[in-house]
Amino acid sequence: MLWVTIAIVLIGLVLRSPVVAVAPVVRGIQLDLGVGASVVALLTSIPVLCFAVATPFAVWLANRGGTPFAMTAGLAAIVVGAIVRSVGDVPAVFAGTALLGIGITVGNVIVPVVIRREYSGRRARLMTPLYTSTLNIGSAAATLGAPPIAAGAGWRVAIAVWAFAAVVAIAVLLGLNGWRRSLVPLPAALPELTEDHVPPRLFRSATTWMLAAAFAGQAFAYYSVTAWLPTLLADEVGTSTTASGAIAAVFQISAIAGAFLVPAVASRLGDAAGVTVIGAMWMTVPIGFLLAPGAWAVWCVVGGAAQGGGFTAITILVVVLARDDRHASRLSGLVQGVAYAVAALGPLVVGAVHEAVGGWVAPLLVVLAATSVYLVVGTLAGVRIGRRAR
Repeated sequence: MLWVTIAIVLIGLVLRSPVVAVAPVVRGIQLDLGVGASVVALLTSIPVLCFAVATPFAVWLANRGGTPFAMTAGLAAIVVGAIVRSVGDVPAVFAGTALLGIGITVGNVIVPVVIRREYSGRRARLMTPLYTSTLNIGSAAATLGAPPIAAGAGWRVAIAVWAFAAVVAIAVLLGLNGWRRSLVPLPAALPELTEDHVPPRLFRSATTWMLAAAFAGQAFAYYSVTAWLPTLLADEVGTSTTASGAIAAVFQISAIAGAFLVPAVASRLGDAAGVTVIGAMWMTVPIGFLLAPGAWAVWCVVGGAAQGGGFTAITILVVVLARDDRHASRLSGLVQGVAYAVAALGPLVVGAVHEAVGGWVAPLLVVLAATSVYLVVGTLAGVRIGRRAR
């Protein structure tokens, strides 16, 4: 069990950091490649779009080859994608980014299934925030570390080094699962996930679609803020590139507190209350920057805790709602597929609106709308799931 936990932590460290590392060095990428802000935003949006379109492939890969093989393959794709992205021109950068996104998608789908399988009851509710915390620790490290690395070695090195955790995770998986299970597909390692075996109420369940909508609001806001927070701080507060990256890291690292706040609130007041509290906190980011940008430290800390809690809350609800591994795989795939399809538009929409109006009021209103969806729809989903769990 200890090595399973270590593997999940290492995987979590690499499922966001290679994507987040782009934002702090966006100006350097623009100058070197000769592209505009909207084009650079694709480096954040492409992986998120992959989270949506590659989710069925991730489920199929686990079904056909087994979870250990699928996870090893996903991590290998992250390593190769990060290298390709950092050594070529514009086409190579985008090709590597797509491969990176596919690898991350495999981890996104499989880790919640592993948590449900290996940990039960209270342990699953504690393991989920631990996993989501590692996502934000990796994001914070990338946000804080990318600018000084770029200053010393260039932006290409700054966005490539964060895949190192994937190499370590592969080594742990090899030791945990053995070379054969990790590197050789094992047919029928998991039950066949054909349409005939899909739980009949999955696609007709209002609760499932509410979870997807809530997660879409969460992910849209998260990737939008992550992509543009350093630029927002530089424009509105006047911070330097390095300082903006450090401040944005506070937004990421604060998510650790939010991740563990969710089970604490839910244990006393229920899952729906946890979502409501987190949703209200999330909304302080756009509202705060609109009304009092000078208090940026407050909005980064509270909003950061909220975005970490928001992801954790939805993941816990998916784990609670799932009836078995097959259902968990399909449910996780559907919720994530829909949510990330919407979230992929976040950095692009916010960047395009910013370029069109030349300010940050309209982009922040877009983020506010997304967080409102999470608050309202997520709370309703929590209420429905809470009633079923009684």
